Amino acid sequence: MHKFDFKNQTAVITGGAQGFGLDIAKKFLESGCKVFIWDIDEKLLKTVAKEIDNFNLNYHVIDVSDYAKIKKIVDEITNKYKIDILINNAGITGPTAPLWEYDVEKWNKIVQINLMGTFNCCRAIVPNMISNNYGRIVNVASVAGKDGNANASAYSAAKAGTIGLTKSLGKELADKNIAVNVVTPAGAKTRILDQMSIEHVQRMLSKVPRGRFLEIHEFTSLICWLSSNENTFSTAAVFDISGGRSTY
Repeated sequence: MHKFDFKNQTAVITGGAQGFGLDIAKKFLESGCKVFIWDIDEKLLKTVAKEIDNFNLNYHVIDVSDYAKIKKIVDEITNKYKIDILINNAGITGPTAPLWEYDVEKWNKIVQINLMGTFNCCRAIVPNMISNNYGRIVNVASVAGKDGNANASAYSAAKAGTIGLTKSLGKELADKNIAVNVVTPAGAKTRILDQMSIEHVQRMLSKVPRGRFLEIHEFTSLICWLSSNENTFSTAAVFDISGGRSTY
């Protein structure tokens, strides 16, 4: 993988205790970055911190749908450091069901975590980036937010909202040295697949011309470039990494 220099930078990665988020955290740490991983799973956070054993790694137990908690933690971090990078990766797929049968509470939870969680983190962290006139924000959406997945209307709608949020925020910050972009991956071999039925997973795979799932390291490579100071022009953009499923 291309070498990036994140020395003297600080990153916040949500959903950082596993999957995409953890791999991104590891690569950032290798590149000299101070990393704060946020996740709702305290046990997993402690395990990861022990295994990685890097003084630049910090963690917080956070539910991204809780704005008050996020704001409190952000204030604590920014009392010591500036936040240069935000990766909004936390998300859940929820159950699969036709819209007219979808449980209302589960629908709301999916939207709260996937869409409102992204809003909450941006809302709390962007002012610090503005004051420092530097920032890189990467929001993790999904190809489902572009195409829509049958029987996953809540997830598809939340990820479509994340795409719209990114375009708006990117334009709002375009006159500053702050880039805001969104990535739309196809299915990958992470634990999020465990939340889906076998039929739904196979349906997803059948739509990918590459004929396989996304590899985590492939995703991390894209995130690293978007998060780096090499990305000086792209903002408010959608970066597809779906193996040919979406070509727009």
